[in-house]
Amino acid sequence: MDAADEKGETPQISEDTAHQIGVDPWYQVGFVLTTGVNSAYVLGYSGSIMVPLGWIGGTCGLLLAAAVSMYANALLARLHEVGGKRHIRYRDLAGHIYGRKIYGLTWALQYINLFMINTGFIILAGQALKATYGLFSDAGVLKLPYCIAISGFVCALFAFGIPYLSALRIWLGFSTLFSLIYIVIAFVLSLRDGITSPARDYSIPKSSGSTHVFTTIGAVADLVFAYNTGMLPEIQATIRPPVVKNMEKALWFQFTVGSLPLYAVIFMGYWAYGSSTSSYLLNSVTGPVWVKAVANLSAFFQTVIALHIFASPMYEYLDTKYGSGRGGPFEIQNLAFRVVVRGGYLTVNTLVAAVLPFLGDFMSLTGALSTFPLTFVLANHMYLMVKGPKLSAIQKLWHWLNVVGFTALAVAAAVSAIRLIMRDSSTYHFFADV
Repeated sequence: MDAADEKGETPQISEDTAHQIGVDPWYQVGFVLTTGVNSAYVLGYSGSIMVPLGWIGGTCGLLLAAAVSMYANALLARLHEVGGKRHIRYRDLAGHIYGRKIYGLTWALQYINLFMINTGFIILAGQALKATYGLFSDAGVLKLPYCIAISGFVCALFAFGIPYLSALRIWLGFSTLFSLIYIVIAFVLSLRDGITSPARDYSIPKSSGSTHVFTTIGAVADLVFAYNTGMLPEIQATIRPPVVKNMEKALWFQFTVGSLPLYAVIFMGYWAYGSSTSSYLLNSVTGPVWVKAVANLSAFFQTVIALHIFASPMYEYLDTKYGSGRGGPFEIQNLAFRVVVRGGYLTVNTLVAAVLPFLGDFMSLTGALSTFPLTFVLANHMYLMVKGPKLSAIQKLWHWLNVVGFTALAVAAAVSAIRLIMRDSSTYHFFADV
C-alpha cells in the first residue's frame, strides 16, 4: 500500500478518456518527442543559450542537460505502471503516490507549463510570419500582434481537425520535413555567412553583476526547456505494451538521433554570428529571399503541429470531462464542441501571446515554474517514494541531491525570469511589435 492510501487521501482517478490509449508503436512516440525537441524553438537557442554561456558553458550545458533530462525522463517512464495499472496522466501518477493535494498541485503545474509553452509557440509562429512578410515588404503594415492573431487562428483550425494525439500520424512526417527544411536552410546559410564574414566576437556580453547572474540562470532554464515536455506520462499513454521498454526506446531515439539537428543548428548559428546572434536565427542569416521565405514558412507550419502536441493534455481533459462521448470524433456535435472549447482555449493563448510577446522570457519562466519541478524534482522524489526500500544509501542520497538541487535552481530561475519579464514589460508596451 502506498503512502497516499495509508492516509486515506488517494483521489478518485478516472481511467476513462476520450482519446486513444496504447495504440502507437515506439518509433511514432519517438517522433512525437523529436517534434518537440526540434520545434522552431531551436532557432532561438543560439541566442538564448550560447550567447550568455559562451562556447564552453553552452556546449557543456547542452550535453549535461541532455544527460540529466534523459535520466529523469527514464525514471518517470519506469513509474508508468506503478500499482499494477497504467497512469495515463501526470497528475494521476502523482495522486496515486502522494494523495489529493499533490494531485492538484501537479495538475496546476503541468497546465501552467503547457499553457506557457503553447503561448510561446504562438509567439514563435507569429515571428515566423512577420519575418516572411518582412522579406517582401518593408512597409511595416503587418505587425507582430497581427501575425500572432493569424497564427492563433491557424492553430485553432488544425486543432479542430485533429481529435487526439495518436491521430497526428502522417502529420508527424510533415513536422519532421518542415523541421529539416528550416534547420538545413539555417545551417547552410549560417555556414556560408560564417565562411565569408570576418572574425566574430564570442565573448560573453558584459553587464552588471546581478544582470549577468540572472541572464545566466535564465540560459540554464532554457537548457532544461530545450529537451523536456512536462507531459511524458500523457505521451507514454499512447504507446503499445510493453510500455516501459518501448518508452525507453523512444527516449533513446529522442536523445541520440533526434537531437542531432538541434545541436547542428545551435552550434552553427553561434559559430557564424558569435555574440551578435539573433534570438531568432533566421533574422541573422543572409541569402536568397525565396530560400529564407521557405524556411520561415516551414517554421510556421511546424509550430502549428508542435503546439497541438503540447495542447493535447488540455484537450484530453476537456474532451473527456465535457465532451458528449457519443459517436465518432467527426460527428457534428463533437466537431462543434472542439470548435467552441479548443477555439476558446487558443483564443486566450493568443491574447496572452499578443500582449506579452517576449519569447525568451516565456522559455525561461516555463523552465523555472514547471519544467524543473515536473521533470526533475517530482520524478526523483516519486522514484524515491516508490523504489526507496530497494535503493542503497548512496542511491537515495543521489536522488535527494537531485530533488534539493533542482528545487533551488527552479526558485532561482523563476526569480530571474520574472525579473526579465518586468524589465521587458517596462521597455516595450503591451501588444509590442518586437
